[in-house]
Amino acid sequence: MKKVALITGASAGIGKATVKLFLQDGYIVYGAARRVDKMRDIAALGAKLLKMDVSDDASMVEGINTIVKNEGRIDVLVNNAGFGSYGTVEDVTIADARYQLDVNLFGLARLTQLVLPHMREQHFGKIVNVTSIGGKIAMPLGGWYHASKHAVEGLSDSLRMEVKPFGIDVIVIEPGGIKTEWTGIAAESMKRVSGNTAYKSLVQKTIPMFDDAEEKGSDPALIARLIKKAVTVNKPKARYSAGYMAAPILFVKRWLGDAIFDKMIESRLK
Repeated sequence: MKKVALITGASAGIGKATVKLFLQDGYIVYGAARRVDKMRDIAALGAKLLKMDVSDDASMVEGINTIVKNEGRIDVLVNNAGFGSYGTVEDVTIADARYQLDVNLFGLARLTQLVLPHMREQHFGKIVNVTSIGGKIAMPLGGWYHASKHAVEGLSDSLRMEVKPFGIDVIVIEPGGIKTEWTGIAAESMKRVSGNTAYKSLVQKTIPMFDDAEEKGSDPALIARLIKKAVTVNKPKARYSAGYMAAPILFVKRWLGDAIFDKMIESRLK
């Protein structure tokens, strides 16, 4: 029996690359995103498309109901949809901060709630939460984004222990710099929100870091392969990380502490 996978954020980047890889591996794959027109290429490869907004409960309920009705099961959920609401904590409106959490945290949590009864019934499931190395570290101008990703890390840890007795694995994927739309969207958000405020100088010093990440970022296929590995091994690790600068940044944060990490970031902003 072919396994059934739902991958959110499938209109670009990591999500689209993961859909393609899972199709090659013989999965029945549902790609979900708001921009259905951006998924025509993966539809041509065999993906089934869902118009889904992870900040809209009705569209998530409808999507899961559609999959279960058509396939009778769901084996893998890849919670990949997300974006970066950049700007200083002072400048980002609370309304925008809430939307950041709605998409990156609560949408992920709601989809997880919707698939769990089906996974428990079949006593099998893989839930993959794509966070970021930004779920382990924080940089200026990304406070709300980092808050959302740190929250997903904690949520995933609790969930992993709760559902393990039902044969369900919860896996966190922490990408470093990846060549996707994310970098450009986050940079534009940062400039729009804080580019003409008291933090203008900080924004101007930070932009080269975004340019560097966009230029040197890893291919999304790298993370797609990591996701595939995580869902196919018998005993997956709780976390996997890969991508541009992921290893050195996580090393500095874990082993050298906050003060050294802060100095490293400050040195890049001079």
